[in-house]
Amino acid sequence: MTLLDALLFLPLAGFALLLFLPRAQSENIRLTALAVSLAVFLGSLGLPFLFETLSTDFVWIESPNIHYHVSLDGISLWLVLLTTVLTPIAILISWRSIQDRIKEYYAFLLLLEFGLIGVFIAQDLFLFYVFWEVSLVPMYFLIGIWGHERRIYAAVKFFLFTMAGSVLMLAAIIYLYNKAETFDYALILQALSTGKLALSAAEQMALFLAFFLAFAIKVPLFPLHTWLPDAHVEAPTAGSVMLAAVMLKMGTYGIIHFCVPMFPRAAHECAPWIVKLAIIGIVYGALVALVQPNMKKLVAYSSVSHLGFVVLGIFSFTQQGMDGAVYQMLNHGISTGALFVLVGFMYERRHSLEIADYGGVAPYAPWLSTVFLITTLASIGLPTLNNFVGEFLVLQGAAIANFKWAVYAALGVILSACYMLWLYQRTFYGEASEVIKHHMPDLTGREWAAMLPLLLLMVWMGTYTKTFLPPISASTARILVGTESSKRIRVAAPRANTLLAKEAADVR
Repeated sequence: MTLLDALLFLPLAGFALLLFLPRAQSENIRLTALAVSLAVFLGSLGLPFLFETLSTDFVWIESPNIHYHVSLDGISLWLVLLTTVLTPIAILISWRSIQDRIKEYYAFLLLLEFGLIGVFIAQDLFLFYVFWEVSLVPMYFLIGIWGHERRIYAAVKFFLFTMAGSVLMLAAIIYLYNKAETFDYALILQALSTGKLALSAAEQMALFLAFFLAFAIKVPLFPLHTWLPDAHVEAPTAGSVMLAAVMLKMGTYGIIHFCVPMFPRAAHECAPWIVKLAIIGIVYGALVALVQPNMKKLVAYSSVSHLGFVVLGIFSFTQQGMDGAVYQMLNHGISTGALFVLVGFMYERRHSLEIADYGGVAPYAPWLSTVFLITTLASIGLPTLNNFVGEFLVLQGAAIANFKWAVYAALGVILSACYMLWLYQRTFYGEASEVIKHHMPDLTGREWAAMLPLLLLMVWMGTYTKTFLPPISASTARILVGTESSKRIRVAAPRANTLLAKEAADVR
């Protein structure tokens, strides 16, 4: 068993352990869940040093030929780390807000971590589909049981949208298995590149669309986004954090890891209309966020806008665009996850998500106001904070591919400053009501423990990007070299990654 296997199954072991703890031992349940999630996080800190050597492959089911095959690349590495960072934070912020069915709640959070890690490391298509569906179940219950007034409606809508795409993806996986006689992703990719597995243009297009629709719903890409605001508004705070910060990345990861490498011709043919939908989503999400009276709904629509940048970067088919897309996945996870954490803190104090119920918070909770401002500036892409790097790279890649794309997408950057700064102004400044004066304490020690790692990551990712980009660039360059884009787009790696630059030069 490798470190990767241990990190995958430890949350599942924690899930099983929590089920056997007595309900009355609520504090022990919380401490156990936190200890398991922290153990997974601490173990995951070794992944950046070992990820290229961590791989497990053995037969799981002989007929059909399904393998337990897991490994990491430069993209999935950081998404796994994002998952392991945010799970203990999700547990911490739920410490006092969740008082009902505590055992089941924390068990579902650990099961969700198990499913999410599995999605990012699975290298067998059937295994990937299993983890994809496993991650759906705990989120459905987190929204449906511990959500707000319309939680059943939001949970069912979330489930139906995701399942509709999943069924098409399963059909495409089965079709590929019948053609290739294996579910192994690496073998299928090798067979496609060498011509041993030949797909007609119609087959490739149909398979691409089946996979892409499942992933586009999860992103969510306009106009398939309508489930997201409802899910966010009704979910408990930890559910919103994990949904926005990690679960949405399942869609963008699926596009860059499966759709583009396996079906490059179809990806290039579909790129013009996909880019248009991404740009519409960037501008539409920002405009709708601008008029939202509800804080959670505003942040939810900002996710539609920000993830449009990720899709735009992928389908620019440039090194800069793809690097920026992956980096923006991580940035969005940190900054938007932090926004949902802070909105949750404010809800616990005021018991309202309506912006009109706030105002004048800054004098009574100065540290909360300061942390919220830093997170706001990170979200709108202030230089030296994380979102700036991802958005800059995406816009640079889009400009290389088509300058008009970059111009239209840049509107989203401008609008994000409008809705986020307006939210901050209406919430933290102005005349404070009596409720705000008496029920808005500043950040507690537990809340600082949840927010400090996110604040540090915002600054670190915005100022020391070479910590993260070389593994990402190596993986995106391999994707580009393996597709038709390598014939007409120069693949260039960062200067720090000299070995990759030499490999790309040899290909050219």
